[in-house]
Amino acid sequence: MTRLLSQLRGSVVFLGYVFNTLFWATPLLMVSVLKLLPIPALRRLCSRILDALASGWISCNSFMEKHFHPVKLTITGDVQLSKDQWYMVIANHQSWVDILILQRIFNGKIPFLKFFLKQELIYVPVLGLAWWALDFPFMRRYSTGQLKKNPKLKGKDIEITRKACAKFKHQPVSVMNFVEGTRFQPVKHRKQGSPFQHLLRPKAGGMAFALSAMEEIDKLLDVTICYTQGVPSFWDYISGNGGDIRVHIELREIGASMRGDYQNDKAFKKQFQEQLNHIWQHKDEVLGQLQAG
Repeated sequence: MTRLLSQLRGSVVFLGYVFNTLFWATPLLMVSVLKLLPIPALRRLCSRILDALASGWISCNSFMEKHFHPVKLTITGDVQLSKDQWYMVIANHQSWVDILILQRIFNGKIPFLKFFLKQELIYVPVLGLAWWALDFPFMRRYSTGQLKKNPKLKGKDIEITRKACAKFKHQPVSVMNFVEGTRFQPVKHRKQGSPFQHLLRPKAGGMAFALSAMEEIDKLLDVTICYTQGVPSFWDYISGNGGDIRVHIELREIGASMRGDYQNDKAFKKQFQEQLNHIWQHKDEVLGQLQAG
């Protein structure tokens, strides 16, 4: 009976997510059409309206999460935040649930979160168009093999990053980056030979390029997410089996030492990676402490 109720709860919440998404996507896509007009002031106004609509979407999702599949969510650390500040947000990545947790705890407290997304995700029904309308940065990474076959592709991914971030100069924004590049799994951890106990190796490129392109971002919001009863799948979470989730937030200043030419300055590239490794070592220790209770 307990399992049946859990499955029923998950089905109800999933349908709620679907209807909520369609409800907010309709006006969102209508407003996004106006952004095609070459009028800078109108485009900026549309961006503010779109962010407000997206925030409403998340608020409804969060309402369902709190009342239909509640979890024990404990938040510690720096919680005095502002919607008028530019943030670079980084977090460890274990599950799709990470995104729901981040949206839930930061919605209305900081500018709307913009995630770096893989280019292929633009084709996700409804959501792909919504992400495009909200100016989410779509990234296209080229493999070493592709670059060898076509050297002209070198630097294209960096240019895409710069163009995407240029859209965020006119109003406060929170740029979200899972710097591990993929979700943590034990097999990936072993394959990498990661020096961290609970984390994969951090990748510095995307974060460094974004900070170089946006001098407005001067705050680093470092988020550590811990699932004390095992990492839940999306279905586990919406079925009410998310368990005890602990989140620790640390706010840091972004100084001049984190800005430079990551692509061409080898000394800066090494220094930036070392700084990120230091942050990741601290995060690894924090994650261990959260798991221990």
